[in-house]
Amino acid sequence: MQRVIFRNNVSVARKQGRATICRASHKACCAKKRLSGWCGSLVAFVLITSGCTTVGPDYKKPSADVERQWLEVSDSKITNEALVDPKWWSVFNDPVLNELIESAREQNLTLRSAGLRILGARAQLGIALGSKYPQLQQFSGDASRVKLSKNATDNIPLLDDSFALYNLDFTLAWEIDFWGRFKRLIESAAASLDASVANYDTVMVALVAEVARTYALIRTFEERLRIARENVTTQQQSLKIADARFQGGAVSELDVQQAKSLLNNTQSTIPVLEISLKQLKNALAVLLGLTPGELGDRLGPGAIPTAPPQVALGMPQDLVRRRPDIRRAERTLAAQSAEIGFAVSDLYPAFTLGGVIGLGTSSIAGKGAGDLFNSDSLSGNAFFGFKWDVFNYGRLKNNVRLQDALFQQLLIDYQNLVLQAQGEVENAIVAYLRTHDQVRFLGQAVSAAKRSVDLATIQYREGATDFNRVLTTMDVLLQQQDTLAAATGSIATNLIATYNALGGGWQVRGDTKIDDLIPEQTKVEMRARTKYWKKVLPVSGSTSVKSKTE
Repeated sequence: MQRVIFRNNVSVARKQGRATICRASHKACCAKKRLSGWCGSLVAFVLITSGCTTVGPDYKKPSADVERQWLEVSDSKITNEALVDPKWWSVFNDPVLNELIESAREQNLTLRSAGLRILGARAQLGIALGSKYPQLQQFSGDASRVKLSKNATDNIPLLDDSFALYNLDFTLAWEIDFWGRFKRLIESAAASLDASVANYDTVMVALVAEVARTYALIRTFEERLRIARENVTTQQQSLKIADARFQGGAVSELDVQQAKSLLNNTQSTIPVLEISLKQLKNALAVLLGLTPGELGDRLGPGAIPTAPPQVALGMPQDLVRRRPDIRRAERTLAAQSAEIGFAVSDLYPAFTLGGVIGLGTSSIAGKGAGDLFNSDSLSGNAFFGFKWDVFNYGRLKNNVRLQDALFQQLLIDYQNLVLQAQGEVENAIVAYLRTHDQVRFLGQAVSAAKRSVDLATIQYREGATDFNRVLTTMDVLLQQQDTLAAATGSIATNLIATYNALGGGWQVRGDTKIDDLIPEQTKVEMRARTKYWKKVLPVSGSTSVKSKTE
């Protein structure tokens, strides 16, 4: 901009100046009208052309082979009826187990982390949705003082070599979604949000199963410890008998030493069992989000969880819908499908519309900063442009191939996961059913071993048999009782593994809001750290966690 200085106060210059001002005023008025028209045309054009076509493949949910019936469906201990109560652990009728699982759902740190990942995915979707609107919406302003070189302006008449500029602009630029580029971006982000919800459910399924399994093992090891201590008491009595007979001269010292050997060997198993029991309790404390010392006597006394006479498993076809890790794999596949279209869009030209509307003054025109907001200070322009990476097809096409290869890999992984899920369920079912048979036989073996110990002890007192037979029957009894306790615990853990393989447990969250998956204390910390959570992370949640694939 230039400031014209009229050094000669002549009438001709005055007339020219007035004419120039009139023409400038007229042009400004016309510019306002044209700018208004351009803005309207710009919005209409963008709305019409956005999403004219969507390049890349449209996602279709993949199919996977699923068996029609469970292999062990003929066994009376299982049924194809759907599980009515999503809290499958309630089949054990154990109040302590129920309380532990509820505590884990509220306090487990891994589950909390999974909930926060949903918040991150939701924010990522918000970023993608923002791409539907003008990507550049920017206010800018500047004030400057210009001093030109006299050597550069001395020979230019009527030009002032010192002036001020004031500008305030709003710039808007909009890349038209002509090829569905941003639509694919939103599709990918939405599918990723669904995948994060399914991931939360996957973590919950694993957590619930691990708490139940750890609890069942704790009760199992408590029972094995009880059995070991009970056998120690029995063997101490046998040692007394052998020592009494030795003192009476009826037998040699060999019987006493053999009795001591068996007793000490049995006693040595107790510390090993106590180590395992303590480690299991520590693991349970971590699952509950507690330090090992905080668990204390929370468990109290209890027995090994008992399975019901018949277990409802549902149909194999329910696996694809029920298991959250399968849903997560399917939603990840959907997100990757959209990435293919996003990559394909790079092969086509990108069209951009935009404009600038602003206010500007200059001391050249005899105006200052105070005149910036006058109507005569209005200026503007509109533009259309495009860019096309025409000499990068090797790179861009290879990116399309890369995204498609990733999609195919995820598709194979999805189909493989469905097959593995069926194998996991079948393995858990057969283990659960056959362990019942094992327990039945072991129960008979323990009864026979107890009777053998009684008979051998009586015969030894009467001198009808040697002490070696007593020792053998006692050792067998201990082994059989310990094996029976472990097998009884395996019934519970195998049933837990069955429900885990079926993907049960996540349904308990129902329609819980995303925000309600985050503890209040965590919300307070996040809101205190940055104010931008206050509207989207309220005290009570407002966004449903339910994904469109459920």
